[in-house]
Amino acid sequence: MMPRRDRRKGLLAAAAAVITALVLLAAVVSDLNVRGQLQGPRVAVLQPGPQQDPALVARGRELSLIGHCAACHTAPGGPAYAGGHAVQTPFGTVYGGNLTPDVQTGLGQWTSQDFWQALHNGQSRDGRWLNPAFPYENFSHIRREDSDALFAYLQSLPSVQQSTPAHSLRFPANTQLGLALWRALYFRPQEPPTSAQMDLGEYLGRGLAHCSACHASRNALGAQSATHDFSGQLLPGGRAYAPPLPPLGHADAGAWTVEDMVAYLKTGHSRHGAALGVMAQVVTGSTQHVDASALQALSSWILQQPAPAARLATAQAAAPSVPESSAVMVLGERLYTEHCAACHGEHGQGVAGMYPALAGNPRVARDPATNLIRIIQEGGFGPATAGHPRPFGMPPFGHVLQPHEVAAVATFIRRQWNGAGLSEVTPLQVIKPR
Repeated sequence: MMPRRDRRKGLLAAAAAVITALVLLAAVVSDLNVRGQLQGPRVAVLQPGPQQDPALVARGRELSLIGHCAACHTAPGGPAYAGGHAVQTPFGTVYGGNLTPDVQTGLGQWTSQDFWQALHNGQSRDGRWLNPAFPYENFSHIRREDSDALFAYLQSLPSVQQSTPAHSLRFPANTQLGLALWRALYFRPQEPPTSAQMDLGEYLGRGLAHCSACHASRNALGAQSATHDFSGQLLPGGRAYAPPLPPLGHADAGAWTVEDMVAYLKTGHSRHGAALGVMAQVVTGSTQHVDASALQALSSWILQQPAPAARLATAQAAAPSVPESSAVMVLGERLYTEHCAACHGEHGQGVAGMYPALAGNPRVARDPATNLIRIIQEGGFGPATAGHPRPFGMPPFGHVLQPHEVAAVATFIRRQWNGAGLSEVTPLQVIKPR
């Protein structure tokens, strides 16, 4: 048995630890109260929303397209903005809410002030903290007049009664205390800038367009870097990588220009290649519908950002190198000749306007090689837009090639024309996201 004196010391140490934890918690709660963030549930008060001014509604519709709101708030095959779309996070699944003016399940009882509180402070009408999968880190930058316009548009939508599924999150992300602690560490509501303080491109990029939500680095607790950099990140689920911005240009095309990026965002295609995967969805549902002047401002601001220090330099080989005499390279060359060369060329040169060149292609040379693996397995399909209605696509080969074969052909493509020192793609990288 433990001596009585030792037991007493153990109890005192445990009591001290509990008291310390309570003091720290009290300090956090006090800090939240001081900043006016911690409020109890508010009583529902039925108030009319903003006047349905056609100009205000039209402005709100444009803002909703810039923010791509429908992407997270429309379930596949479901009514627009009625919620239910599953958003994967490192801590579980979050479901987009119903933004239609339904009284029972949507925003029917919300006011423009309630909506502003959600965007600016990440707090629901009933006082609950919202999960930061709703990117209020970015939306906190939105000006009140734009929040009101967006709310007016949502209130003009057809009312849809559809309950939102409960989030499926792990502890502590599934608790209000956990969210309060996260906010105390990583979130401060922003003072919305005036037009004199921030130009349109920066306002859209940091705010409503929330580019950094995908393209910024994040820490282990899911918070964006303090500077909201654009150094890239592997998206939740591990099946896609949002690359650093500004993007690297193709070796044969040179650096990106504002005109290149506007064309890319407006049509899904530029001389550097086509938008694929998640970005193709952004173009389809958002940027192709946005006014070109707004896209020009956003593109100009993005291209002015400093290039991330850890960017991988792409080798610009004028001619194919001699294949390495490894079994992986030999297998990769055979598979490339059999499945890929007919479109992409014997030397990875591609066909202008149809099939992208693989030689000197920064997408191919990028680490991690996640997107290259996914394109080989699942195919690559650019968006069909008004400016580019008939894009060429690449069929999937995941049903034809085994994981070790996908790894071999990816390694061959990377090393043959983009730098012999690039890392080898392994079968584990191919199967891990599954």
